[in-house]
Amino acid sequence: MESRDEQPPATAAAGRPLDRRAELSEFLRSRRARLKPQDVGLPDFGRHRRVPGLRREELAQLAGVSVAYYTRLEQGNGRNVSTEVLGSIARALRLTDAEHAHLTHLAKPKAHKKKPVARQQQVRSSLHRLLDTMDGVPAYIVGRRAEILAWNRMAAAVFGDWAELPAAERNWARLVFLRPAYRELFVDWEQKAIDIVCALRMDAGCYPDDPRLSALVGELSVKSGEFGRLWATHDVKEKSHGVKLLHHPLVGELTLNFESFRLTDDTDQSLLTYHAEPGSPSAESLRLLASWGADAAHATTR
Repeated sequence: MESRDEQPPATAAAGRPLDRRAELSEFLRSRRARLKPQDVGLPDFGRHRRVPGLRREELAQLAGVSVAYYTRLEQGNGRNVSTEVLGSIARALRLTDAEHAHLTHLAKPKAHKKKPVARQQQVRSSLHRLLDTMDGVPAYIVGRRAEILAWNRMAAAVFGDWAELPAAERNWARLVFLRPAYRELFVDWEQKAIDIVCALRMDAGCYPDDPRLSALVGELSVKSGEFGRLWATHDVKEKSHGVKLLHHPLVGELTLNFESFRLTDDTDQSLLTYHAEPGSPSAESLRLLASWGADAAHATTR
C-alpha cells in the first residue's frame, strides 16, 4: 500500500500568523491595480493618471459606496462590512468566484467556522482503500498547505515515491519550488507553480492563524525568489479539471487529464485523479509504468 497520512507534529513548524488586515489591503489594491478605466466604461485621462489601474474614488463609484467607506476597507478594516457591500465591490473589481470567496474570508472571518488549524490532517481508511482499488489511475489526496496526505501505487509511479520522503517534505509547494526533479517533470512548470501559490493564497485567507502555513510561506519566500514573486501577486483561483503535460524520466512525454473532487465531509481535502485518453501513447506509457511498479517510482525524483 502506497497511501500515507502521517504528518509532522504541530510544534514542528512555527511561524507568526499572517496579518489578515494587511492581506485584505494588499489583495484589494492588487485587484484594483489590474483594472483600467476603459475596462469598466470610465474615461481614461492617460498620462495625468498617477496610479496604475482604477483610483479609489472610481472603484467606490462603481461599487456604490462612499470613498471614505471603501478607503477604510482597503486599509484593512473590514469589521462592519456587509455581505452585500462585498458583493458590490467584487462585481466592481470583476472578481472571479474564487477571488470573491477569498475577499469574504479576509474581510469577514467571523462568518466562517474556524477549525483547529494545528491538528493533524487525517484521511479516512475507506479513502485509503478507494485509492488502492484505482488500479491504473494515478490518484492522491491533498489537504491544507498543499500537503500530500495519501496516494496510490500509480501516483507514486508517475510523480515519485513520496513514501521515501520525510512527512514534512510531502508537500507540493516544497516539491515544486525546492526540488529540481519536479521542474523537469512538469513541462509547464511555471503554470504548476502558479496553481500551487494560488491554492496557498486561498488557504491563507481561510486560515491566517495557521503557524505551519506561515512557516511554509516564510521558508519558501527565503529559499525561492520565484515563489516570492508569485506570492506577491495575490492571485487566487481553484482548478477542478484540466490537462497536465509531464516529462517522465522513463517513458518520456505524458498527456494526462486531471479531475479534482473536494470531499464533502472535509472541504480542506481534495481527491485528484489522472487519466490518459484511451488508445493514446500516454495510455500505453501508464500501462508500462504500472508494470514497472517501484522502479518507476524511484526513477521519477532521483
